[in-house]
Amino acid sequence: MTLHADAAHPDLVTVEVPTHWYNLAAELDQPIPPHLHPATKEPVGPDDLAALFPSGLIAQEVSTEAYIAIPDPVREIYSMWRPSPLIRARRFEKALNTGAHIYVKYEGVSPVGSHKTNSAVAQAYYNSVDGVRKLTTETGAGQWGSALAFAGAQFGLEIEVWQVRASYESKPYRGHLIRTYGGVVHSSPSELTESGRAILAKDPNTTGSLGMAVSEAVEVAAGDPDTRYALGSVLNHVVLHQSVIGQEAVAQLAAVEPNGADLVFGCAGGGSNLAGLAFPFLREKIHGRSDPKVIAAEPAACPSITQGEYRYDHGDVAGLTPLLKMHTLGMDFVPDPIHAGGLRYHGMAPALSHTVELGLVQGVAISQHDAFSAGVQFARTQGIVPAPESTHAIAAAAAHVADDPSEQVVVIGLSGHGQLDLPAYAEYLDGKF
Repeated sequence: MTLHADAAHPDLVTVEVPTHWYNLAAELDQPIPPHLHPATKEPVGPDDLAALFPSGLIAQEVSTEAYIAIPDPVREIYSMWRPSPLIRARRFEKALNTGAHIYVKYEGVSPVGSHKTNSAVAQAYYNSVDGVRKLTTETGAGQWGSALAFAGAQFGLEIEVWQVRASYESKPYRGHLIRTYGGVVHSSPSELTESGRAILAKDPNTTGSLGMAVSEAVEVAAGDPDTRYALGSVLNHVVLHQSVIGQEAVAQLAAVEPNGADLVFGCAGGGSNLAGLAFPFLREKIHGRSDPKVIAAEPAACPSITQGEYRYDHGDVAGLTPLLKMHTLGMDFVPDPIHAGGLRYHGMAPALSHTVELGLVQGVAISQHDAFSAGVQFARTQGIVPAPESTHAIAAAAAHVADDPSEQVVVIGLSGHGQLDLPAYAEYLDGKF
């Protein structure tokens, strides 16, 4: 990967947009446990997934290749904002009174302000190749829904989004963004689906969950031959697409820190953001080029890694999805309506869960108050208002290195900006949590 130093900004290094996605699963000694069919409990095959996903994504879901070429149309759209910057957070370092060199990989420069666009564009492309007319999906805070709506506009696809009620009501600007890009958005659970109506019959006042929204989106996709389902996290092909983040970060860091990273922090809800950043760093560990420690920062209100069980579970409430071997709090778990809506998921990506079991990644739970406290400190020192999700990674990193004189090299995944989440910051600043 070619490196270019920026003379005006010595802490910024420009690299080429990756030509391939990186698949860590191909280099692990122990394979990731297969997904199981919900009825037969046998490993799912391509035919089992064909009702939901296009052929290109199904092939990626089970691929054993370490590198998979990024199609030119996808890479062309990536180049609208990629490579994203790796920024040395010197003022944040000073505020923490630390000797650590802290770098943030900033995905907030994407069209929708988060990392979600990396997979949305790829998924929209492969569906368009297969002649799909429409995609359904779920979204929490709205980053994924808006990313898929943007991607759908690039490839002429209709997009229908079910957004978790707690976020639909507290983050209206995400819904406005989805509609601006041409998508349709519903509060979930809704009266539009059988699964939604069943959930509302049990609890009309539910705040919703990603598992509920998944059920609604999957139900609609499975019932229409011209429609497919798109998932913003958890599955292997989504993790694969996000690997552009870490590949760029590894190359950018090499230009300024020859020994690589000592610590890599990312927020973790469904797992694709952290895996996308961390897996290329774990590649460096596997090949003996560096020895990074990877920390998954999850919300204390939804701690699937630190308090969940590692077992097979459904990805949705209605039990329509395959069974996934993952860290889970249970398919029926409904977390508190925290502001980090993108982290309110009961399970963790099987690929990331597997690396936790192998001892390559460890989890830490962060309270909402501590997360926003760190987010405000970062905003006041660096100028970037982090997404509520990203504040968890910032808080975990800050707690680890504060008042430590050692020159550790720390990389934080800044998965998006919080410009559309300012009401959440207002609640923190007003002392409401």
